Amino acid sequence: MKVPAIGESINEVTLSQWLKKEGEYVKLDEPICEFESDKATLEFPAEAAGTLQYVAAEGDDLEIGALVAKIDTSAEAPPEGAIALPQKETAKPEEKEKKGGKEEAATKGPIALAQGSMQSTPTGHPSPAAKKILAEKDIDPTTVKGTGKDGRITKADAMAADTAGGPKGPIALAPGSMQSTHATHTRTTRREKMSRMRRTIAARMVSAKNTTAMLTTFNEVDLSNIMAMRKKYQEQFVEKYGIKLGFMSLFGKACAQVLMEMPQVNAQLDGNELLYHDYVDISIAISTDNGLVVPPVKNVESLQFHEVELAIKDLAKKARDGSLTLEEMRGGTFTITNGGIFGSMLSTPILNEPQSAILGMHNIIQRPVAIDGEVVIRPMMYIALSYDHRVIDGSSSVTFLVKVKKLLEDPMLLMMGI
Repeated sequence: MKVPAIGESINEVTLSQWLKKEGEYVKLDEPICEFESDKATLEFPAEAAGTLQYVAAEGDDLEIGALVAKIDTSAEAPPEGAIALPQKETAKPEEKEKKGGKEEAATKGPIALAQGSMQSTPTGHPSPAAKKILAEKDIDPTTVKGTGKDGRITKADAMAADTAGGPKGPIALAPGSMQSTHATHTRTTRREKMSRMRRTIAARMVSAKNTTAMLTTFNEVDLSNIMAMRKKYQEQFVEKYGIKLGFMSLFGKACAQVLMEMPQVNAQLDGNELLYHDYVDISIAISTDNGLVVPPVKNVESLQFHEVELAIKDLAKKARDGSLTLEEMRGGTFTITNGGIFGSMLSTPILNEPQSAILGMHNIIQRPVAIDGEVVIRPMMYIALSYDHRVIDGSSSVTFLVKVKKLLEDPMLLMMGI
């Protein structure tokens, strides 16, 4: 079995983890391992039934077409239902005491279940994010119950297991004794290979900085009217659409409206030509354990607010459980990143090539501002637009930001499309 062609521009993948053990019998189309590409984590299904033989190892970087594993198709499938489960003490303490601590013959070898009894489902494999959390906290994945598809251990499962598991380690403290939970004066270091996604992010950030004429312009937005509107209509909005009206859809729709008016900000450089788009696909920056991903919400200019919110929610969920497809990652004409959710007051977002502009949102702070000659307290947000000066003039970038500010400060203009 060799690494298949995965998608356009993807020439190499990393074998992030094996899903089947070496020597285990696998069925046709059964996932045997996971590949981590530049954009997503993908399962690799068996191309035939037989006994699995490893060729590559976890963590190996593999080019498209490289040998991953071999399957011995001459091996016979095990008899149906002949699954050997780990031996486990199932008797209650009092029952064990009655038996004098002797092992029953029935507990040897494959476990025979009494009629009407229940057999626990074998624990699933952890997702890449869950595997990392469990490894860092020294938790055995076989002790964690997965709630994902086919018993898959999700990130939430790993975090819950970590919380419930309590302190790890071999040190047993005497009653009444105390021990510091923080090591002092340690000088240990550890080395970890960067994930493929992290390496790709690093390369693209350096490329954007070195190959574009990037500048950033700033403005501030008074969000009083938006917050009042959300407070007044939020309950009705949720009742009708099943999702809250958030800031991302409002900012996304405002940007989409202005981008349709100013196509140069929605354009990108292609050699010696400018490529203009008659649609707006807004890439939304989503933070995950493996790094930042920017899947686009397509045709934002044609969507309603609740449709934008639902699309963002769906993409965020898939990004964090590692189920984004390559098609869902492809494209985008403009990007929005919200550092405000982490407490950022101001930043200069870096371009998402080949796009020519990115809007940075920041935290909302109650600040004193002068309105009609009086000092009042308003919920204010700084916004930043980084842009490629080769494509967008300085005056266009400033005009774009001013137009977005106007729509956000008077959301009725946004609702009416004027």
